Amino acid sequence: MELSVAIENIVEWESDAIVLNLFEGVTVPGGATGAVDAALNGQIRDLIDAGDFTGKFKQIAVLYPRGGISAKRLLLVGLGERKEFTVDRVRQLSAAVARHALGLGVEQLATVVHGAGVGGLDAADAAQAVVEGAILGTYRFTPYKSGDDDDNNELEGLTLVEFDAAKQTDIENGSDAGRIIAEGTCLARDLGSHPGNEMTPAILAGRAETMARETGLRCEVFDDERIAGEGMRTIRAVAQGSAQPPRFIILEHEGEDPEAAPVVLIGKGITFDSGGISIKGSEGMWDMKFDMGGAAAVIGAMQAVARLNLPVRTIGLVAASENMPGSRALKPGDVIRSMLGKTIEIRSTDAEGRLVLADAVAYAARYNPSAAIDLATLTGACVIALGHEASGLFSNDDELASEIAAAGERTGEIAWRLPILDGHRDEMKSDIADLKNSGGRAGGAITGAAFIEAFVQDFPWAHLDVAGTAWAHKDLPHVPKGGTGVGVRLLVDLLRKRS
Repeated sequence: MELSVAIENIVEWESDAIVLNLFEGVTVPGGATGAVDAALNGQIRDLIDAGDFTGKFKQIAVLYPRGGISAKRLLLVGLGERKEFTVDRVRQLSAAVARHALGLGVEQLATVVHGAGVGGLDAADAAQAVVEGAILGTYRFTPYKSGDDDDNNELEGLTLVEFDAAKQTDIENGSDAGRIIAEGTCLARDLGSHPGNEMTPAILAGRAETMARETGLRCEVFDDERIAGEGMRTIRAVAQGSAQPPRFIILEHEGEDPEAAPVVLIGKGITFDSGGISIKGSEGMWDMKFDMGGAAAVIGAMQAVARLNLPVRTIGLVAASENMPGSRALKPGDVIRSMLGKTIEIRSTDAEGRLVLADAVAYAARYNPSAAIDLATLTGACVIALGHEASGLFSNDDELASEIAAAGERTGEIAWRLPILDGHRDEMKSDIADLKNSGGRAGGAITGAAFIEAFVQDFPWAHLDVAGTAWAHKDLPHVPKGGTGVGVRLLVDLLRKRS
């Protein structure tokens, strides 16, 4: 999609369609909507007076003007109630209207910057949300579709039209940031949506290396031999039942000071999870390709960090493996030793994500991080607790937890904090080893986080359980079915606020 910003009167802008807006309850349009209504001799007011358009959030009406304006179509979108209007609502309605335009066969779309006028939003934030919404809403995962697929329309161009020249720089900056962040999210969606045979640990590492070359990130990939040499025994233990060897991926953005204490992002990268010997049921196992949603988010976020050239030194770590029930697979009852030397009794081979994270979190200590955040599709228990509306948030540091929660509110990627209490930590103690990898059903999301916490050394740490948010089972305007890329926008927002 080609993006541009124009300082023009939208009445005179030639396009396949223009997008205008209206708050709920407004009966006399103002601003750009009022100017277009005047040019159309009150056609928008007629729509309102007839009760056919109320301004309800994401309501869309299509008008076909016969003269008066230069565009072929007018798409009028409802902003909802003014008191509920936020940047995230701009993102959602922009996605809805872009998808609607795509369905109409629109190739060139022009839009006002929703919220940058009477909406009272910062112009850069509003422009960023408009662009993010348009890109996220029109995203489709099609690598495995045949060339004769009917659903092949594309929105080729999006122009943000603003009358006030004083806002041009802010809108251009916001538009650029929106594109970069949305494209990082779409990269994560792509990585998480590929089937397991097309997204092995080695292929995932190759994609990370390609992205790093394109963006100027430093990238190092540990193969199985190097992983063994580093003492990453928990990562190797998970992988030993698969014909696909593991990989450990390191991405580095130096920022302004390459010696500064970095923020370390850590992703669980189980490219396919059968459950191992503690095998999952066949129903729904097909979607275990998305068990690397945390890794996908880290790679997508690192791409955005590099392209935004943020001043914050940032490290991305990905522990990538398959979990398969081969003849060499890890067995329930086995005891393994982690990189830190702690012993772990395996109660369930289907609690494998925390095992690969154990060594990854321990490795993060080498960077003396200012903060470390891991993301993982860790537990079904988190889905039971929070559904698909929020990710679980756990942390040993209140300030970091507050940063993450605030970033989630701003981006619409909600993170809800849950506690880790001493009783949860005790639940993960083993009778025959230092720890066990599964504490049973009660408080499963929390005990999973407590296990990871045992490998955190002296630095602020947070864990995001994205099991319920990394994969969409229903279609939303800004989140189509499939991999969601959750975490990318939250992480980038947090890092931008730290800049």
